[in-house]
Amino acid sequence: MLNQEKVFEVLKKNGVTFFAGVPDSYLNGFCNYALAHCGERNVITANEGNAVALAAGHYFASREIPLVYLQNSGEGNTVNPLVSLVDRNVYAVPMLLLIGWRGQGDTEPNHPQHKLQGEITTGLLDLLHIPYTVLEDDDEKFAETVEKAVSCCKETRGVFAFVAPKGVMAASEKANNVDAVYPMSREEAIEVILNHMPEDTIYSATTGRATRELFFLREKREETKAHDFLNVGSMGHASSVALGIALEKPERHVVVLDGDSAAIMHMGAMTMVSKLKAPNFMHVVLNNGAHESVGGQPSAGHLVDFTRIAEACGYATVGKAVENEEELTEALEELRNCGKASFIDCRIHKGLSRKLPPIVFNHREAIDALIDTLNKE
Repeated sequence: MLNQEKVFEVLKKNGVTFFAGVPDSYLNGFCNYALAHCGERNVITANEGNAVALAAGHYFASREIPLVYLQNSGEGNTVNPLVSLVDRNVYAVPMLLLIGWRGQGDTEPNHPQHKLQGEITTGLLDLLHIPYTVLEDDDEKFAETVEKAVSCCKETRGVFAFVAPKGVMAASEKANNVDAVYPMSREEAIEVILNHMPEDTIYSATTGRATRELFFLREKREETKAHDFLNVGSMGHASSVALGIALEKPERHVVVLDGDSAAIMHMGAMTMVSKLKAPNFMHVVLNNGAHESVGGQPSAGHLVDFTRIAEACGYATVGKAVENEEELTEALEELRNCGKASFIDCRIHKGLSRKLPPIVFNHREAIDALIDTLNKE
């Protein structure tokens, strides 16, 4: 991994001192250093397009070149502001992009959600007419690359991207940081939900830890996985998948096991229940206030009132966040058959409750099993 202290020294020397983005495990060295040392000059945003627009505002107000960081899976979220706000033919905003290159080559054979994204990462930059450099784990080369990139940004009033393969901006191991803010772990909260919902309930688990913990809870409990949708990619969209199922199968309870960062990323999806009748749909946000899967950087999850937001969007709630097993159980009992779409902000602590291996499964077989379950006569 590049020496992160030197990385930030080089950026500062070249006038780059404002950072915005969505944390990525391939960039966790960079993200954690920014979190520890940059204060309000580092903004963790709701999504990657949000980061590009925020960075544009920073440039307008300061004439300083900002840096936006993201996993390559977030490139899609950046396309609209990159082409219709930042582009040289529109407002010509110079900025740097730092992109974690998940799925490069055959580096992640057990994670097909990264395969196509890995293949098209640099091609998307070509399509957007954004010059880029693939970074190496070499501090001297990095310094030279930044100098050239910043010069390019200034000369063209355009964007330049750094693409970071595995190991260049991140340590090989991620810590399992457990706090004690709330008594329940995510896995414990999921098990409470499994225990108090009907056996044939359909579950949609969000990207990251929730998918892994639901997967291994099913094995521990010797239960079928054919009722589960594991949203291993497409962060922020697990609730929309669940709502689509709920609308088509009104006789089945459908529960989304969402994350706070994922819910925030595409919060607009929550408004859909205001105009759709889905009394069998329950939206549970497992809220630890962190981007846990990529390094534990803080989200706004513990700072916003999800319950009031959900109520304003048309959900039934219990009027407050639930903070322990008893409160979660009571909420499930009250909302399970309440007659309208329901929402629970379930406060949990950070960290895995037990050591779990990565999920290895056949994605096509898993989704076909769920499709068969949903389409039995």
